[in-house]
Amino acid sequence: MKNNIFPPLTSISFTINTGYLHSLHIETSGNATGIPVVFLHGGPGSSCNENHRRYFNPEQYFIITFDQRGCGLSTPKGELADNTSQHLINDLEQIRKHLNIGQWLIFGGSWGACLGLLYAQAFPERVNGMILRGCFLAREQDLFWFSQHGASEVFPEEWQLFIQDIPVNERADLVAAFYQRLHHGDHATQLKYAAIWADWSSKVATHNLSSSSSKRKPDETLILKVKIETHYAFHRYFIEENQILNNITALPKVPVTIIHGELDRTCLLSASRQLAASIPNSELIVLTNTGHLIEESNMIDALVAATDQFITTYEHNTTK
Repeated sequence: MKNNIFPPLTSISFTINTGYLHSLHIETSGNATGIPVVFLHGGPGSSCNENHRRYFNPEQYFIITFDQRGCGLSTPKGELADNTSQHLINDLEQIRKHLNIGQWLIFGGSWGACLGLLYAQAFPERVNGMILRGCFLAREQDLFWFSQHGASEVFPEEWQLFIQDIPVNERADLVAAFYQRLHHGDHATQLKYAAIWADWSSKVATHNLSSSSSKRKPDETLILKVKIETHYAFHRYFIEENQILNNITALPKVPVTIIHGELDRTCLLSASRQLAASIPNSELIVLTNTGHLIEESNMIDALVAATDQFITTYEHNTTK
């Protein structure tokens, strides 16, 4: 059955104060005694919504979603201080402890997959499985494809719109060019370049969909979102080059399912292939006629099938 997504769920919302500055917005739903799973949203700079709870059987899963630092309903909104990958990893661990969870399933896509892998390497004993979608490994080559050369060849007209207002002498490092305008420009400049960045990102992510989304009107929320995204990109996601693959043996020996759309032009399939080849007994599922977005029909079906399969695996492992 196509689009076998679970019905909308009600949730319990609360906040966790991480210490000096940030408070995280967290929601839980499903079966409080079920299999704990944490949903890691993408971006960086995006947020969670009610549909992100619908990939899990609510009778079997205890579902945790949260907005990462500065994102969504977490506060201060758009805050960049104390906002690094290591802070996010530690936030995950604080959430786990707060909910008194021993181990949980990591479920993340794109940037969320990257964060999930970093967390699993830092706290391997706390992870009992991983379901990853459209993996982003935060290497120089992954960022280069999106922001410098690669996707530019696939979408040449949209690329020209992306770069046309950047002086030629700054085009060798477009992340730095956009970062400078978004973080140090006046408000009008921030509005303009947030919209340009978001339009390019949207085109690359939605290119295979029959109904393309209309351009989003730039506003303060969009500025904050793109500022977080460029904050992470400019600082190369606050990790060492190729950190995930270089430390692959730090991952726990747990079931890992990697799902990637063949038409994904935001995060290349080659990254997921390299990741799967590096993790013994992992499963790589490549979806035809499917791009980057979690809401695509084939992706929905594959993710729900993966979470259903993990129930069987979990029950088998816990009854040994």
